[in-house]
Amino acid sequence: MNRNHFGILYVVATPIGNLQDMGPRAVEVLKTVEGILAEDTRHSAPLLQHFMIDTKMLALHEHNERQRTAIILERLRQGESIALISDAGTPLINDPGYFLVREAIKAGIRVAPVPGPCALIAALSISGLPTDRFCFEGFLPAKSKHRVQHLELLRNETRTLVFYEAPHRVMDSLQDMLTVFGGEREVVIARELTKLYETVYSGTLSHLLEWVREDENRRRGEIVLIVKGKEKTVQIEEGVSMEHILKILLAELPLSQAVELTAKISNQRKNEIYQRALQLNNKA
Repeated sequence: MNRNHFGILYVVATPIGNLQDMGPRAVEVLKTVEGILAEDTRHSAPLLQHFMIDTKMLALHEHNERQRTAIILERLRQGESIALISDAGTPLINDPGYFLVREAIKAGIRVAPVPGPCALIAALSISGLPTDRFCFEGFLPAKSKHRVQHLELLRNETRTLVFYEAPHRVMDSLQDMLTVFGGEREVVIARELTKLYETVYSGTLSHLLEWVREDENRRRGEIVLIVKGKEKTVQIEEGVSMEHILKILLAELPLSQAVELTAKISNQRKNEIYQRALQLNNKA
């Protein structure tokens, strides 16, 4: 069969709360394709009704994706175009669709994105934590033992960490994060993004845990947790003293900057370094 006549598999992002975030291209694609694959057809029905989309839906979720992929690929080979949506946000981001997309690519079928809302990106963009490098961990394990084991693997991760969490587990997850990462690690909770009760709150893990504990409303809805990565530390070669570092920096920088950097590099007390810097300057 000529692959030029294959249909297109569209991966379409839908709103995570506010319906006004639905893009016109997404509406147009959903209206013109031959079928829509929805994680939960009952959940997606109100969205399609709102935008007057009457395209027939077919359920595609984690329990039937592998079985239905062959049928969907055949429809695409016959020239039908099909759209994939999830309950909210961008498909495949902690949602079904990976197996289908991978098999479609193997079959030479074009997979086209229709970008839009994504909870993890929305939360990260307003977190105030570093965004240049981050890793998405999805949902942590449900049991504390396995959750702690997973967090231990991330203890020394320097990139910003992004998690999804369920309301009934958010307290336990924050407690386990505090145990593994320490109470002073910065964290942001973002819940119900783009919805009426949107809440974004930041602080240390110990502070945020108490804040969430104070009011049960603060642990309701769709939750994203963003945790600052571990601070990078500079390893000093054995035999390189604090004073040696200080002398080099004093030759290039003002005293206050030299002291500040030496303290960060050597992990020694700033007051002691400052006093030594004054002595060195006086000798000069």
